[in-house]
Amino acid sequence: MRAAHEATRAAAPDTAQDAALDAAEEVRAWRPRVPGLVEALHAHFVEHVYPMHTHDTWTLIILDSGGIKYDLDVHEHGSLGQTVTLLPPHVAHSGSSIRPEGFHKRVLYLDEACLSDALIGRSVDHPVLVDEKLRDRISRLHEALVTPGQELEAESRLALIADRLAGHLKGTLDLLPRARDPRLAWDLRDLLDTHLPDGISLDEASEILNAHPAYLVRVFSRHFGLGPHQYLTGRRVDLARRLLLAGMPTADVATAAGFYDQSHLTRHFKRFLATTPARFAASGRGEVQSTS
Repeated sequence: MRAAHEATRAAAPDTAQDAALDAAEEVRAWRPRVPGLVEALHAHFVEHVYPMHTHDTWTLIILDSGGIKYDLDVHEHGSLGQTVTLLPPHVAHSGSSIRPEGFHKRVLYLDEACLSDALIGRSVDHPVLVDEKLRDRISRLHEALVTPGQELEAESRLALIADRLAGHLKGTLDLLPRARDPRLAWDLRDLLDTHLPDGISLDEASEILNAHPAYLVRVFSRHFGLGPHQYLTGRRVDLARRLLLAGMPTADVATAAGFYDQSHLTRHFKRFLATTPARFAASGRGEVQSTS
């Protein structure tokens, strides 16, 4: 009995240590509602070590702190905060921290069809990309993914990211087509206007207009000075304004104007007009509301 008690006491520190370690390791994963994205994952690992494994997706990693080292196809690589790591599908790799404090990472698992299989070998040889613009786009895509209702923005950013990744792997980054096609830009704008409340995906627009999604985004942005998702959000705010001033209940305006929910409408409404939909509607009725 005494021996069992001593064994229990001896095991307690390890149990507490394991609990502390489990608390330090954080993982959040979800399936975005965006074509081409299989999974998004945000994680903080301190002592976790990935065993050798493979994915059937392209694995796109950025670090917010710390650094990682990994074996990829029997070659060792490392990555720090300002780089982008792209691991190809079906190629074995491992992973662990290079610093005692661990690392924070954000990961996108891209559908295998996002990039050509012919680029796998190039990605094995050069998995680490030094590209500040690409890293910023990936970070902004993650920000769009954590907020419901930002699907067109996420699609647009993913299209540009995939295009830039392919440019890196093919060595054609400086040879991307010049985005000068006013007619195509106006055609996309007409599509967005036609589908203002219900919305249209970038893939659907691409099929209708017979143009590559990334090229559509670049054409539109170059011609109008803002991205398709920014244009659509602004037009939806305009529609919400008209509906509020026409007397539609605030609770019904979000859905009628094409926003995901009331908080989605309020967030963008305040960005454009520095006030909430409720206060805006009250001002149209000659009422004064406290700003508290």
